[in-house]
Amino acid sequence: MTKKIHLKIAIADHPHTVAIKNGSIPIEGVEAEFISVKPQIGAFRRMVRDVEFDVCELAPTTYIIARSYGAPFVGLPIFVVRRFHHGGLLVRPDANIKHPKDLEGKQVGVRAYSVTTGVWNRQVMIDEFGLDSSKVTWVVDDEEHVTQLKLPANVIHAAEGTSLNEMMAKGELVAGFEGAAGIGRTGAPTGGWQELDTDYPDLLPNAAEIEKEYYGRTGVYPMHGTIVVKDAVLAEHPWIAQSLFKAFDQAKREWLARLDSGEANTPGDKKYLELRKIVGHDPLPYGLKENLKTIETLEATAFKQGLTPRRMSIGELFVDPQAI
Repeated sequence: MTKKIHLKIAIADHPHTVAIKNGSIPIEGVEAEFISVKPQIGAFRRMVRDVEFDVCELAPTTYIIARSYGAPFVGLPIFVVRRFHHGGLLVRPDANIKHPKDLEGKQVGVRAYSVTTGVWNRQVMIDEFGLDSSKVTWVVDDEEHVTQLKLPANVIHAAEGTSLNEMMAKGELVAGFEGAAGIGRTGAPTGGWQELDTDYPDLLPNAAEIEKEYYGRTGVYPMHGTIVVKDAVLAEHPWIAQSLFKAFDQAKREWLARLDSGEANTPGDKKYLELRKIVGHDPLPYGLKENLKTIETLEATAFKQGLTPRRMSIGELFVDPQAI
């Protein structure tokens, strides 16, 4: 590795990756050209549609779908965003939705069917509460990242010029995903979407309590950001997987030390401090072994929800840098 390999890399700004992006933690053997895409969702589409970057942070569901349709890039078990998803499905107070199964036969809004927030929440509703997702009409008002995706018959598009927020206000939707459908609570930011003067409650009001029990019982800890690398890059330079893993791991360990000392105290840092109460000291575990159960659960639920045309093996989806 006398000559460094030039790589175009598109990752979001995270407190646990900033040292990689500013160069204070180098990626061994790599001359990194960081491409800033804000919001990162723009990089998702550029990667899955045009394979524009050598290394990219992707939403994991978007990645699994793309890979199932033959995308020429593969995941590394580096998960840079985590959160649970028992909360965030908001319901109209007058819709008499008391249990996830009450959604059957109704219309529910989500920005796009494959958005990871919606996929993980549906996983909870299906596996934990017995929801038959095929009996819910999922209403979307945005395009899917992966153009090859064939949506199930129970996914429909909102009428042109109509937002999910408006449909919720009119009672055409009984529920919608906070943020992922642009539907918010009174006074809460909705990512640029119009707010309503209605306070929509969570379907599961005791979500935090359930999440702790769920993790303790299942070991599933939903991920949102996954690092992928072009197949061609790894075919020619397989050591790059290990170099990337080492750099991301070192940056995270230094961030964990700042969390311990109290130096890291942004809102994002505080979110992970709260997650520590459920998952332990490291709220961003990397590695294939550490995340096997979560990966298997997301792959299975993607197929179950009609997002992938076939089941996929762990070996198809992820390279294990620690085994190289």
